[in-house]
Amino acid sequence: MTDNVSKTAADKSGGLLGSANGPSLEEINGTVTIPKEKGFFKNLIAFSGPGALVAVGYMDPGNWVTSIGGGAQYGYLLMSVILISSLIAMLLQYMAAKLGIVTQQDLAQATRSYTTKRVGFVLWVVTELAIMATDIAEVIGGAIALQLLFGIPLIIGVSLTVFDVLLLLLLTKLGFRKIEAIVICLITVILVVFAYEVIIAQPNMGQAVANFVPQAQILHPGQLTMALGIVGATVMPHNLYLHSSIAQTRKFNRDDPAEMRRAVKFTTWDSNIQLMGAFVINCLLLLLGAALFFGKDVDKLGTFGNLYAALQDNHLAGAVASPLLSTLFAVALLASGQNSTITGTLTGQVIMEGFINLKVPIWVRRLVTRLLSVAPVVICTILYGGSEAALDRLLVNSQVFLSIALPFSMIPLTIFTSSKKIMGPEYVNKPWVTWLAWLSTGVLTILNIQIVWASLKLFF
Repeated sequence: MTDNVSKTAADKSGGLLGSANGPSLEEINGTVTIPKEKGFFKNLIAFSGPGALVAVGYMDPGNWVTSIGGGAQYGYLLMSVILISSLIAMLLQYMAAKLGIVTQQDLAQATRSYTTKRVGFVLWVVTELAIMATDIAEVIGGAIALQLLFGIPLIIGVSLTVFDVLLLLLLTKLGFRKIEAIVICLITVILVVFAYEVIIAQPNMGQAVANFVPQAQILHPGQLTMALGIVGATVMPHNLYLHSSIAQTRKFNRDDPAEMRRAVKFTTWDSNIQLMGAFVINCLLLLLGAALFFGKDVDKLGTFGNLYAALQDNHLAGAVASPLLSTLFAVALLASGQNSTITGTLTGQVIMEGFINLKVPIWVRRLVTRLLSVAPVVICTILYGGSEAALDRLLVNSQVFLSIALPFSMIPLTIFTSSKKIMGPEYVNKPWVTWLAWLSTGVLTILNIQIVWASLKLFF
């Protein structure tokens, strides 16, 4: 079945953006050996890893400003937004991983194969802009963390993020399992830091749990803007491309139906478990903002630097304030930025290879994707004299843009995975999966149109 799918993709790609250009992320594709044992936990451990890299995108620095800011401004009101976003993420990542495993194409390659040249070009441009918006959050978060911890000026910190590419090249040579292990360790650091900070902040868990049920106030303009920012920071378009690629890193017999079913099953388990971890971290971020800063002067909490200072300010954070609290915050921010850099750079490669079949050395390809992302941050830093507030505004706006760009990835993913011709009768989406995917896409698109229209009215 998979051979027929691949052949169909190759046949349809003629005359579009180019023919299939070999395996996605060829240097790591099919490099992780899977044991023959049938035990559940042995298989789960063997397939675990790609989900962690995907989960990183759901807890990157962009989430921090929107989730902590959402808690500081509106208390526990937006807990339901985090829950709904996480459920949508689980659905989308399941479809993305399944697409990669079954068709042996990532989402970018499939888009090139199954769309016209014009549509493919538009989707490529939107996706590249989404990658830039994602990287903006990573670059800003990493640079500010370096400034808070070591006093490094922002412009230098932003420039240093370019060298993250060299780190990724080294990790790739050590093997993909090493990358997964490092990412999981950094995620653990973030989880432990915020779990500790939330425990001592003592949030009102009764109110938090009650607000997992959506409230009508969310649709008010201010709350809606913040809610969309949380959605954009939580459900990341680039993760759909990344997951459809790295789901193919496991080595198994793709001609064996039982092996294929096993791969889809345990890849889905891995994804959902890791995304549950990301959901917990995002909840912790909002709980921290609500417990410490709700009802206070939130205008002073709009930047990472101000949050860092507030965590050691007794007037804002109360009796729990301490230099240790703020230092741990900065350490977690640095870990988050480094994690997101690894996945963002990998995704840039997937997009560039998949959509336009660009054949250049790996280090050049990764350096170009990083420079494209660093450029707007450097320009903003220079124009505003290294103002952290300006960078934080750029970060929040990038998260809203990601929410707007998301349907451009969701729509083709839903179409491809709902096609029996592409996926085959066994792996095509169940009707309820397709309906939920279209419902999520439709609701998000309508909300985006509403927020764009409101912004235009304010502008004019």
